[in-house]
Amino acid sequence: MATVRIIACLDVLDGQVVKGVKFKNHRPIGDPVSLAQRYALEGVDELVFYDIGASPRGRMFDPTLVENIARAVDIPFCVAGGIRSVEDARRAIASGADKISVNSAAIARPGLISEISRELGAQAVVVGVDCLGSKVYRLTGSEATTQATGLDVFDWCREAQERGCGEIVLNCMAADGTKAGAEVCLLSELRAKLIVPVVASGGLGTMEHFERVFKSSGVSAALAASVFHDQEIKVSALKNFLHTSGIEVRL
Repeated sequence: MATVRIIACLDVLDGQVVKGVKFKNHRPIGDPVSLAQRYALEGVDELVFYDIGASPRGRMFDPTLVENIARAVDIPFCVAGGIRSVEDARRAIASGADKISVNSAAIARPGLISEISRELGAQAVVVGVDCLGSKVYRLTGSEATTQATGLDVFDWCREAQERGCGEIVLNCMAADGTKAGAEVCLLSELRAKLIVPVVASGGLGTMEHFERVFKSSGVSAALAASVFHDQEIKVSALKNFLHTSGIEVRL
């Protein structure tokens, strides 16, 4: 098994980290910069910054906040939120991001993936896919704006791969924030259909959940928020547990 990654996620709304359940009822967590520093010190492999208010409100992520986070950490850092053009993607990289992630804007105009990939390289382009079962949704940062797209998750992920993305994050909305376990069957089926790495997101609530998703689905990384925010799982303890279970991690 290749070395897997543990990713901490910062969902940011109005300058503060928040966390909901099934993409609803967000509760305040804390300051993005302080949390980013904490996770970097605890040993996460990557950090993802989602400005969840950007796309629903028709704006871009806050570049000043991204710059502050980038200065505070020394681990790979991905930025998402309202990126609609190559210029927006360049702004994220200039602000300190190592990767950018597109979601709703790519659904509206799939050619955006190809344009950014040609400009920045596939390794810097992540496509986030929000799904309920096998159906794709968009503008999910706000319950009021969430829309069904009519897209099939497997078809859309294959298209995103063909258009040049370097990684796909599958956000399983029904599992999000529940801490009840990842949707392993869906992730496994998706992983079997793609060449690019797949990141599992949604439902990871125990160390055993992480172990199962890595061993049973073949994903390259697992992204979590609630269990890290609430300090229910320490990253160092999780990595030691996975290592003991025979899963290659960066200790």
